[in-house]
Amino acid sequence: MSRTFHAQHDCFPLTRPFRIARGTKSAADLVTVTIGEGDSTGRGEAAPYPRYGETIDGTLAAIEQIRPLIEQGGGRTELLEALPAGAARNAIDCALWDLEAKRSGRDVAALIGGPALQAIPTAMTVVIDTPDAMAREAAMLAHAPVLKVKVDANDPAAQILAVRAAAPRSDLIVDPNESWDRAVMEAMQSVLVEARVGLLEQPVPAGSDEWLEDFTPAVPICADESVHVAADLAVVARRYQAVNVKLDKTGGLTAALELAREARVRGLGLMTGCMVSSSLSIAPALHIAILSDFVDLDGPLWLREDRPGGVRGDGGFIHPPAAGFWGNLQA
Repeated sequence: MSRTFHAQHDCFPLTRPFRIARGTKSAADLVTVTIGEGDSTGRGEAAPYPRYGETIDGTLAAIEQIRPLIEQGGGRTELLEALPAGAARNAIDCALWDLEAKRSGRDVAALIGGPALQAIPTAMTVVIDTPDAMAREAAMLAHAPVLKVKVDANDPAAQILAVRAAAPRSDLIVDPNESWDRAVMEAMQSVLVEARVGLLEQPVPAGSDEWLEDFTPAVPICADESVHVAADLAVVARRYQAVNVKLDKTGGLTAALELAREARVRGLGLMTGCMVSSSLSIAPALHIAILSDFVDLDGPLWLREDRPGGVRGDGGFIHPPAAGFWGNLQA
């Protein structure tokens, strides 16, 4: 049976600026893919990331190149061979999963043999600002089980300690987004211990992290930009204690499941992350999140308006989408 295939750029304004070490954004620019077959429709979403050389136009062009494959019935296996890991493959892969769920009448959880989705704690992000401003933000989020603290190399100690003082009971993840060097890293070890940080995410630049193989960290370090797919683990496992699985990096749920399984085999901790995105990105990531030690899926909570029927945030927990939304057929 032939298929219909459509891709488009969607823009979702944010409620407030999202500031990290490499810049600030006020909207989430996303690519939405829709695949139709018979009476069923599957959707997928991707967030092209400039850090990886991705743009909206480039992602749409990559998607267009494999239109014939998808329209003629190509599946996820063929997709893995046709496109590299990244945003374009992610949007199509997730749309194919959603389509299969709709056509089979089975939730994606059943298709992959995973546990049924449930509400899980997600990190709530405190973006870069002055220590006082970050403390005020943290105080408003202090009820949440987990906070993720964005920092750079300018004043990270003051920022982290201010957040900890304002949210004494929350678990903390610190994310410098590759902005530290070895000197900062070494200087920050005692601060991380004092602030009871549970995980340090990609503190130094990917590609300049070889020295981590001989470094003994005070808290576990999680690879983000340094790990995209399972093939990266041979090197990453020598330098990091955990990996952050993001579907936009792996190129979809199919490769994300492989990365998560292989990380566990190697004894690595598991984190599920996201870009700033809508619930259409988060719904498939929930199937990795439910298996993870740390979850950072608050992307849609930054949007002024999310897609109808999407995930719901409540007190630092994220709830699965409504019946009929991506991959979720049951109420």
